[in-house]
Amino acid sequence: MRLTKSLPNFMMLTPFMLLFGAFFLYPILSGFGYSFFDWDGIHEPAFVGLKNYEMILNARSSRIAATNLLTYVMITVPLGVSVAFGLALLVDHFQGFWARFFRSVYFVPVVMPLFLAATIWRWIYAPNFGVLNLILGWFGFENVRFLTDPDVMLYSLIGVDVWVSAGFNMVILLAGLKDIPRHYYEAARLDGANKLQEIRYVTLPMIRPVMIFVVTYSFISALQVFDIPWLLTGSSFLDYGGRRDALLFPVMDMMGRGFGRLGFGQAAAYGFLLTLVIVAITATIFAFQRKKENG
Repeated sequence: MRLTKSLPNFMMLTPFMLLFGAFFLYPILSGFGYSFFDWDGIHEPAFVGLKNYEMILNARSSRIAATNLLTYVMITVPLGVSVAFGLALLVDHFQGFWARFFRSVYFVPVVMPLFLAATIWRWIYAPNFGVLNLILGWFGFENVRFLTDPDVMLYSLIGVDVWVSAGFNMVILLAGLKDIPRHYYEAARLDGANKLQEIRYVTLPMIRPVMIFVVTYSFISALQVFDIPWLLTGSSFLDYGGRRDALLFPVMDMMGRGFGRLGFGQAAAYGFLLTLVIVAITATIFAFQRKKENG
């Protein structure tokens, strides 16, 4: 009887479940299945077991990509969140027109097409006539090859990524700041707290859930980095990662194996290994947050 009464509700969910299964669950399950096959997308897949996973884990390019990714994540996530938080605090001090103006200005890189953002930064980073090298030249520094010097390329990418992503995180954090009751700050000032103490003892504890979301989102985005380094280095499916693979990352390597070498089985295995890493890091962040709330 209860099932009969609920049947119309389940029927209304049917279109969503069909689309969800066709465009989300099926690609995931079929991709996982192909990760155990040697398949070029043309001929019949040949079962190879765990060989694709073994090849990915033992490949030199995978180790380089993982090293680059680790360095990139460890720098860009804390730096990007800190810059976004600083911008949110700055915008929060303005009211009316100026608040809307700065919020819009900082959000422009988020809505800008990535190919346009990459073009702008390729011009800024240009070795001879780029804006950044012209400024460095005024102070007597030699030209820096931001996009061709392997020792500098990763840090150049981090600068672009922070510029692109800070606006989105700033808006999220700003929404959290607006929800903090003003009388908390008034009470802190009456107790003699300075600005840094207000941020430490009032602002950060009150926006902790928002901060956790921003940090988690930043981690997930950083682990999937692909488009910006791909565009900055002018990569193709046969030639990617920049000079000496200084900007080689797992998603780029996965795409190259799949569409460049027609190794779709290896690409699927690569994707699932990366998915496991993302899920593990996300679960760790949430577990740490839950433990902190309960403890």
